[in-house]
Amino acid sequence: MSTHSGVSGKCSCCSMSRRCFLASSVAGVALPWMAAGAAEAGENLEEHIDIASLRPKPPVRITGALIRMKPPYWLGWPGTSYDLEKHRQEYEQSFAESAGRTGVTLQMESSPLESEEAVSAFVNKITAERPDAVFVHLQHLNTWGWVDTIAKAGFPIIIFAPVGTAFTGHVLEISRRPGVHVISSLETKAVEPAFRMIRAKKQFAETRLLVVAGDKREETVMEHLGTKVRRIPRDTYHELFQRMPETDEARQLAKQVRKGAENVVEPSDEDTVNAARSFMTAKHMLRQEKANALTTDCLGMVSSKSVPTPPCMAASLFQDNGVTYGCEADIFGAMSLMLTSYLLDKPSFMNDPVPETYKNLLIAAHCSCGAKMNGFEQKNEPYVLRSHSESNIGVSMQVLWKVGQPVTLVRFNSPKELILDTGTVAGNVDTPPAGGCRTSVEIAMDRIEDCRDVLGFHQAVMYGNHRREIEAFCQMYGIKVLRSPRDAQRGPLA
Repeated sequence: MSTHSGVSGKCSCCSMSRRCFLASSVAGVALPWMAAGAAEAGENLEEHIDIASLRPKPPVRITGALIRMKPPYWLGWPGTSYDLEKHRQEYEQSFAESAGRTGVTLQMESSPLESEEAVSAFVNKITAERPDAVFVHLQHLNTWGWVDTIAKAGFPIIIFAPVGTAFTGHVLEISRRPGVHVISSLETKAVEPAFRMIRAKKQFAETRLLVVAGDKREETVMEHLGTKVRRIPRDTYHELFQRMPETDEARQLAKQVRKGAENVVEPSDEDTVNAARSFMTAKHMLRQEKANALTTDCLGMVSSKSVPTPPCMAASLFQDNGVTYGCEADIFGAMSLMLTSYLLDKPSFMNDPVPETYKNLLIAAHCSCGAKMNGFEQKNEPYVLRSHSESNIGVSMQVLWKVGQPVTLVRFNSPKELILDTGTVAGNVDTPPAGGCRTSVEIAMDRIEDCRDVLGFHQAVMYGNHRREIEAFCQMYGIKVLRSPRDAQRGPLA
């Protein structure tokens, strides 16, 4: 949703010639900074790029150890009836399978740590080798002092304490420390979200986010998260789109998207093919720039009529394939989308928050929602093909969210501060009768008495109540969490 789209009706340049393109672009000459990221003249733009290859897959090393008192035990939890070696083998097999599913490498010590000396040697080892995280599995109630020694080595640490190895007093303080995640449970599946936390932080650090806006080329590194932010001129996108051919891949993708829709309202076949060309343009641009995610000045492109289609459909398809494509050159909006993708393996929906004061609901509205809201490997939610609402050109997917579905809203304010709220889907809003963006989802917020008090703008909304996983990630990596409602004393314009 925007107050400055400035376009109504169909663009007259839907079959834009190069002359038309140059006339409508901000600049029609090749400047030095444009050449730096431009495609080589001989590049094959018909070449297929597997979008999965754009998602960062850095190696993630976790060093693990089992800690226990030297057996045999007597009158100590988990008890003399507890078969230590049998359960050790069962747990380590489960941990290894979880590591495989999450794409991390877990290397457990071959022998349990059963003495102060063994614990000290382990601390020396991790200090020298510097893994991405440490994993500790407990087999005795009285080893928490040794756990504390390892935790103070300063590495992110995951502590798995099966029921029978911890009282509330043992975990009360350590489980709330920055850099620590404690699992006191028999549920071995709980280690998978923990492993994804470590992987997500490494993915942030290995990501180059492409910001397609303005007329300058520069690169910076985001503090704390380590993400490289590369800015390139918006015209770079325009020029590459103009040269992108209508390939078999584009026609097949357009056909596939139309076939999967519940209904097609405004878009023509040509619109859908152009939207597929936009998808291919974004893939080629990321590869040229050695980048893994992007956010574009899409409203600027639409208002200037620089391209015949907004990139809404392309952004939706990127999100569904685990590669972030954010709107409106909003860096922290894109980082919020990245968080759900990397941490939860599912897309989220960057939106404009609209208050529905009669029903006291929040409406999350935008034109670039992915359909695989249950996860990248899951089926699409139902969707309708629409035009971009504000300009009535191009292709946008109106995704119909499941009523009663719990959702989570997240928004980075900075690399060290994040807004986190939850709610439940109450309905879907059509345009018309509403104005605004094509996917518009009504949300009944948790813990917030007045829908006007929801914090943030361009929040990323995802299926599922993921408050605890996101809080755990933020605790592990020193990110402050804010919860709505906003302070009523700040007033309506704050």
